[in-house]
Amino acid sequence: MTEKISLIIPCKNEVESLGAVLDEVKDNKFVDEIIVVIDSEEDNSIPIAKKFDCKLIVQKNKGYGSAIIEGFKNAKNNFGCIYNADYSFDPKYFGELINLSKNNDFIFGSRYKGSGGSDDDDVVTFIGNKIFTFISRFVLRIKLSDILYTYVLCNVNKFNNLDLKNNDFKLCIELPVKVKKNKHSYIDLDMFERKRYDGKKKVNVIKDGLLISYEIIKSFIYLYFK
Repeated sequence: MTEKISLIIPCKNEVESLGAVLDEVKDNKFVDEIIVVIDSEEDNSIPIAKKFDCKLIVQKNKGYGSAIIEGFKNAKNNFGCIYNADYSFDPKYFGELINLSKNNDFIFGSRYKGSGGSDDDDVVTFIGNKIFTFISRFVLRIKLSDILYTYVLCNVNKFNNLDLKNNDFKLCIELPVKVKKNKHSYIDLDMFERKRYDGKKKVNVIKDGLLISYEIIKSFIYLYFK
């Protein structure tokens, strides 16, 4: 019997793309639960989500990280998958992810491994991702080829037991760090990131870069001095 997964979709004002995302995954044979975690009760994505058979959650705490954490706490299946609401993630990888989950607790997508790539990267984000991945590999010793990509499938209970704290994008560093600290098995899978359906990236290059740098320093202390 094929393992079914819970999709965890963090969503903040993704009215341009959410409908296309949900329409694409609604009948997927690997998915039997879709959890859309909305930023607030005023979020313009809510009417879109209500048109589909999904679990709609208004998150208690603000931020991308909080949305993911709250989504996993409400997942019913053994495995959950972080899945963006901007249409950049491709569902064609579900089968491979589930197959790899037989021997790995956490499977991380990678745009920079093997046949991976991205139609959504620009020069600045590409260079930033490469730098932070390099630092994570050789300073934190995390064996991933794309540290900032959050297309991740993992065991729900093991995710929840990590006791993740970051309520923002720094979760993308905290997650693999705590996976390593807790000695869970993990692997990365080459993926191709599609061009987002519409709208602008919710990335502030300078601010987010500083936050990620701070998280890496904090993670180094956590891994090797605690």
